[in-house]
Amino acid sequence: MATYNTYMNPRKGIVVKDGGFEWGKTKWIQRDWRDLITYEMHLRDQTVHPSSGVKNPGTYRGLTEKGKKGGLDYIKSLNVNTVELLPAQEFGNVEIPFRDSAANRFNTWNPYERNHWGYMTAAFFAPEAYYAENWSKLRWNQWMGQSDKARHDFKQMVKAFHQEKIAVIMDVVYNHISEYELGSFKEIDKKYYFRLNNDGSFKAESGCGNDFRTEAPMARRLIIESLKYWMTEFHIDGFRFDLGKLIDWVTIEEIIKELRKVNPQVVIVCEPWGGGYDPKGFSEREWGSWNDQIRNGVKGENPRENLGWIFGKWFGDNTPKRLQSYVNGTLLRDDKGLFRKKEHSVNYLESHDGYTLGDFIRIGLGDLKEGTTVIDVDKNAKLTPTQLKLNKLGALFLYTSQGMTMIHAGQEYGRSKVVPADVDVNDPYRGRVDHNTYDKDNEVNYINYEHVALNKSLVDYYAGLAKLRSTYSAFRRAEYEEVKFMDLKDEFTLGYELNHGKDHFVILFNANRDKKVEFTLPKGNFEVLVNAEKAGVKSLGKGKGKITLPPSTGMVLKKK
Repeated sequence: MATYNTYMNPRKGIVVKDGGFEWGKTKWIQRDWRDLITYEMHLRDQTVHPSSGVKNPGTYRGLTEKGKKGGLDYIKSLNVNTVELLPAQEFGNVEIPFRDSAANRFNTWNPYERNHWGYMTAAFFAPEAYYAENWSKLRWNQWMGQSDKARHDFKQMVKAFHQEKIAVIMDVVYNHISEYELGSFKEIDKKYYFRLNNDGSFKAESGCGNDFRTEAPMARRLIIESLKYWMTEFHIDGFRFDLGKLIDWVTIEEIIKELRKVNPQVVIVCEPWGGGYDPKGFSEREWGSWNDQIRNGVKGENPRENLGWIFGKWFGDNTPKRLQSYVNGTLLRDDKGLFRKKEHSVNYLESHDGYTLGDFIRIGLGDLKEGTTVIDVDKNAKLTPTQLKLNKLGALFLYTSQGMTMIHAGQEYGRSKVVPADVDVNDPYRGRVDHNTYDKDNEVNYINYEHVALNKSLVDYYAGLAKLRSTYSAFRRAEYEEVKFMDLKDEFTLGYELNHGKDHFVILFNANRDKKVEFTLPKGNFEVLVNAEKAGVKSLGKGKGKITLPPSTGMVLKKK
């Protein structure tokens, strides 16, 4: 699919022969959902920064390069077993001109005139050509993708991940279409393919002005056929559905039924938003969903007045009992639980939306004030000892909770999203931390591997926790009854025994900001696998009798 880079996004098809690619032995990475450790990432941002060292920055090929700071070896070093790609179906890269009346709309929201993240899908069956072009910057009024390169490079990328036993999930957008483009469903049959208001205007529960009418039989068929095509032609292992609640329930049910015919272990998860938050409805239909309860309960809803447990605070109706529910997978059997099965819960503290966890903590601690200019970007990026402790505390809770685990790219080093002070557009966040960077193809979104090095101790901690979770099935497969919580008087402490198979663990947390807490261990001799400094599967010392945890720290011990 070739695309002309204007906001009208005209396209022309390229006829190619399917197949003909040498995949080797692996078709899909088939993995129990409980075992997923997912790394959500943007294809271009992962390698486009000069510090990545790759020869093909910002491309499918660059992502597969080995022996580079920013290539495949870096992702592999984090011990994740799945990558989730932000939208990689062909999308409308260009927004309408800023403060211009083009397209009968007045753009007051996007000075970059870009859709960098890709949530404006334009062609359901084609991989995004921009990630194969190796351009240093998007070029307006030029054709992009006039060869079969994107299709070939995308397959090479999937194959490279599969060879490392890393699954590939795609973030897909079927709730709305690129708004201003020509030659699309609007020209075919506006009333058939879109949900309309009484006056004939497009409904916009998606926030994008043109909600797709997924309940229309041919729209439903198009969605399902495109998903099956990505599975069979590109060997995609699963999908994350943007604003899944805007897809009608019949289509939701048909998707999982038809995709499981192709691959019984296909991963199907969604953002259960769009007219309300409803993970229960998806869990009833065997879908996984992002768990906003664990996100908001552990870190908080916003860093100003709604801070969570890692700050020694309770957000909303969160309590010690709710925290225990998150450990067990936020199940319906608990008060206010969400999921029939723990493998339906996508546990996360950071995603592409909102503040990074690193910035949330910086702001929540008062070390960084919203709206103020960051004078020294590198100094801001370097975590303080307290910031580091809170990042580790959140990571430890996340990786030891039952359900699917997801982190966002950069979370592992406490990434800060600072808009460059010298950016060449009138960005009101210039020189400041931003929380919504969907339109920015610049350093605010790029993974800076110099900053990775600044916070290597946190990177190693995340890698060690992933190793712990992958090595011991207790953190993924424990039954509800195998988790025994300690009766602790302090509300910001949490401790529990985890007995699964032959393994016996004790997991301890002290979320108090200003006091150390003593815990009494069960009888027996224990080895420390995780403490305030390090995490992994090697012994860091011995434990017996009583253990004292400093403020904002946690520990994992394994019985000998």
